[in-house]
Amino acid sequence: MPRFFIEVAYDGTRYHGSQIQKNATTIQSELEKAAALVLRKKIELTGSSRTDKGVHAVQNFYHFDLEESELTAILQNKPNPLVYQLNAVLPPDICVKDIYPVNDAAHCRFDALWREYHYYIYQFKNPFWQGKALYFPYRLEIDLLQQAAELLKEYTDFTSFSKSNTQVKTFYCTLLESEWEAKNRFLVYRVRSNRFLRGMVRALVATMLKVGRKKINPDEFRKIIESRVNKNTSFAAPAHGLYLMRVAYPEHILDSRTQYELNINIPGVNDNLFTEN
Repeated sequence: MPRFFIEVAYDGTRYHGSQIQKNATTIQSELEKAAALVLRKKIELTGSSRTDKGVHAVQNFYHFDLEESELTAILQNKPNPLVYQLNAVLPPDICVKDIYPVNDAAHCRFDALWREYHYYIYQFKNPFWQGKALYFPYRLEIDLLQQAAELLKEYTDFTSFSKSNTQVKTFYCTLLESEWEAKNRFLVYRVRSNRFLRGMVRALVATMLKVGRKKINPDEFRKIIESRVNKNTSFAAPAHGLYLMRVAYPEHILDSRTQYELNINIPGVNDNLFTEN
């Protein structure tokens, strides 16, 4: 049966996460509802990454199967009419960016090579960023934050940064990138990994902020990692500062242009708003 990847972006503020849940509005439930309306049949989506309640995405993927062979021909048209139709009925905070025919065996979750998240922090009060990034008006030592971020790449067991009662077989992750950067007057934590645990990025950010504020030192941070328990881990970083930026696949599934030529600024924001006079 023909399979398709659907690329989406969304503001997660109003939603109880990306994955479908009973008695809750999620990104997947809105997408499936829109697809059923446009295609006039029930469509079941499988997601690539499970973002939590309130977390945003610049790029996320789902896949679905359809028997209608003519859909493949429709998807070859540019601009894609199905993308237009779905966006016409979706809420304004969810956007379908494109739809791609893929190999019937391709799986948007299991075939993903890595995922990249950014966490945005601003340290001066600005009403335009309320609910879109973390307002953190405290002194931070950037060198200490970078030291903590680099230290994380020495480890693969991230049990200490996973929420309790999570159903996973392993707590091992391979961090390919972990760094802080100043960007457009924001402080951004960038992390890329083959997989992430539930609540992991927010726990990393919140605990590293304690290092940056000298509440704990780098050696104490290392002990938290090596303890393999979340007793001393902070989970205080709110969801609204977290963005899933991109999901990467082998080129035989999606070509490199689709995956890497991305505008990685937070969507819909004019950086000039944050230029000081």
